[in-house]
Amino acid sequence: IEQTNSSESDGNVPKRQRLTRASTRLSQSSQDLKRAADHDESPPLTPTGNAPSSESELDISSPNASHDESQAKDQANRDSDKDLSHRPKRRRCHETYNFNMKCPTPGCNSLGHLTGKHERHFAVSGCPLYHNLSADECKVSSEKNVKAISREKQEEEVKGQEESNSRHATRHQTPTSKQSRYKEQVAEMRKGRNSSLQKEQKEKHMEHRQTHGNTREPLLENITSEYDLELFRKAQARASEDLEKLRIQGQITEGSNMIKTILFGRYELDTWYHSPYPEEYARLGRLYVCEFCLKYMKSQTILRRHMAKCVWKHPPGDEVYRKGSISVFEVDGKKNKIYCQNLCLLAKLFLDHKTLYYDVEPFLFYVMTEADNTGCHLVGYFSKEKNSFLNYNVSCILTMPQYMRQGFGKMLIDFSYLLSKVEEKVGSPERPLSDLGLISYRSYWKEVLLRYMYNFQGKEISIKEISQETAVNPVDIVSTLQSLQMLKYWKGKHLVLKRQDLIDEWKAKEIKRGNSNKTIDPTSLKWTPPKGT
Repeated sequence: IEQTNSSESDGNVPKRQRLTRASTRLSQSSQDLKRAADHDESPPLTPTGNAPSSESELDISSPNASHDESQAKDQANRDSDKDLSHRPKRRRCHETYNFNMKCPTPGCNSLGHLTGKHERHFAVSGCPLYHNLSADECKVSSEKNVKAISREKQEEEVKGQEESNSRHATRHQTPTSKQSRYKEQVAEMRKGRNSSLQKEQKEKHMEHRQTHGNTREPLLENITSEYDLELFRKAQARASEDLEKLRIQGQITEGSNMIKTILFGRYELDTWYHSPYPEEYARLGRLYVCEFCLKYMKSQTILRRHMAKCVWKHPPGDEVYRKGSISVFEVDGKKNKIYCQNLCLLAKLFLDHKTLYYDVEPFLFYVMTEADNTGCHLVGYFSKEKNSFLNYNVSCILTMPQYMRQGFGKMLIDFSYLLSKVEEKVGSPERPLSDLGLISYRSYWKEVLLRYMYNFQGKEISIKEISQETAVNPVDIVSTLQSLQMLKYWKGKHLVLKRQDLIDEWKAKEIKRGNSNKTIDPTSLKWTPPKGT
């Protein structure tokens, strides 16, 4: 255009100028696309999540695109549709299964599912045979559960409508008559269970265990009430359904990068959750951990050699508490970084909500151990921020599976509040709590409040005074009083009721428990708050 003949008339000049401006806009647009492509090192992704296979899949639109560019974009989209029409369709969700896989349970044909909702299964969690059931029994149980759930939903809707009609429904803390009847029925069903197995039943259980070993679930009949057994079965089915959904979505793959068991001291522990161990260790399926220094290894031979050389017999750090065989060590995450990181990786195998693995320097770890002639064995631990803005006295708490249901969890909680009392602070655990952690804390708060009520002789009580004496946060005190139905709203005021039946029940349990050594003695604590806290 610039090298046109001089013999052209002056009337053609505006036409040349319009052509020049259009070509300039097109060249600028192409340069913008080139700069954007040079800026991104990796190719852009298509809506399917894969790298584009041709240039026709790229979006060439620009904020300054002209009418000619929009036509080019439409043509590119039509070409893209033609290219996509020749590609294979995406597989459906149920086609993501690998039907060459088999259930690891011996003698299982992978048919049926524990939930009764699927035709096949490929993991022990969904195997009816492992749970000593048949596929038909699982389907029948699933149909009963569906009917029961639908009936409960209808009843909840009716109850919600009734409560919405009541102006002060939110202030009612007393249970309804239906809830009271249900509670009585559950208590009656639990009373009717057998306290111990008969001789024939014990022989049957032992024979089942010797025949199948760890390849089958132990027989659960007659060891608890029918009500509790049904609850346990429902929880198993629900967990299996959640795992099935994650497996279909591709978020987890059974058997890949998942540590199934760990050898820890004289115990072999089944893991509950995934922990981010290095890949070369995670894919082994079984890990060998030194119970003193928490170093993890690949084989039992390496562990045996390590134990012959390991000089550790207790956690690093300072022993701040000792009574009998129970000791608590304070370990600084900054001074003993490797040990604390290994402790966090180990804890993640049994905790779902834990996110702290490697950034351990801002935390103090209080490790509880039980001593014998071989050393101090890990019972559990809790971590605590050195400087907590919200006065959290626990960031993460864990009792090892082999020491659960023996009172050690309550000891750890009690020890954390003892430290708060020494610091003259009011403490509370960091949220969210795990399921087992929430149960343990609620039980501890209930026991603390009932003990305070039992020893209290006055007529007027203050939540602030309870908080100052017990170091429990007032919010936790109020929630516990509400759950115990000891907090009422009357004539514009909140009243705390002293329920003598609950206090008597707690006192009877205390007398039955006797002088247990599973309690924290404040006189055995040798600790001063760290500087800066």
